[in-house]
Amino acid sequence: MKKLETNRQTILNLLESKSKLKQDISQETHKVFLKIKSTIEEEIVAIKPSINDDRIRLHAEERGDNELKVMIGSDALIFHMHSNVFRLQDEHEAWNGKYLKENQSNGYFGIINIYNFLADSFIYSRLNDSGFLIGRIFVNHESHIMVEGEGQLGFLFKDPETNTSEPQVLKHIIQSSFSHALDFDLLTPPYEMVEEITLAQILEISADLQMKTSKRMGFKQ
Repeated sequence: MKKLETNRQTILNLLESKSKLKQDISQETHKVFLKIKSTIEEEIVAIKPSINDDRIRLHAEERGDNELKVMIGSDALIFHMHSNVFRLQDEHEAWNGKYLKENQSNGYFGIINIYNFLADSFIYSRLNDSGFLIGRIFVNHESHIMVEGEGQLGFLFKDPETNTSEPQVLKHIIQSSFSHALDFDLLTPPYEMVEEITLAQILEISADLQMKTSKRMGFKQ
């Protein structure tokens, strides 16, 4: 019986510590996601008046509580908030810093992923098209953040001790995401991949040809 009581106390301790921590992180991640949505809208409002060509896309669309789609030129960026909380893997360099060493709770994060697709993939519902992860934003219980990704996203915000979700940091992340998506172009698929097509394919989607289309390789999880 004593062993059972000990087990129950262990469970209670975990519920009061780790489960509470994860709930706190989820709440902070949601707050940061809302800030990101607002920052994106601010950037669109700031940039759009200077666009003189109405063919150039720049607008955002909410896709549920956890997702925002930004159509920007010929690209689409998906900002997706993961519903779970994760602990950084033991070999991650962030554990070498005192911020995580002194309090291991600081090494648990919610994640907001940033995916890059072609805008036409959504416009024409090309379900075979690929998108790529170009960055991911980590948020802990103190609303400190860390970013991994491509281009500037890969080195500007690596230290969770010094980076918080203040407006200027989030604005820099959004601008870097926009720039990275626009700077990398669609690559021509190898000829041998597209030289053969069935009659069913050509009849079904005509000019689209049901070819799998993607941009060059981005940051991979």
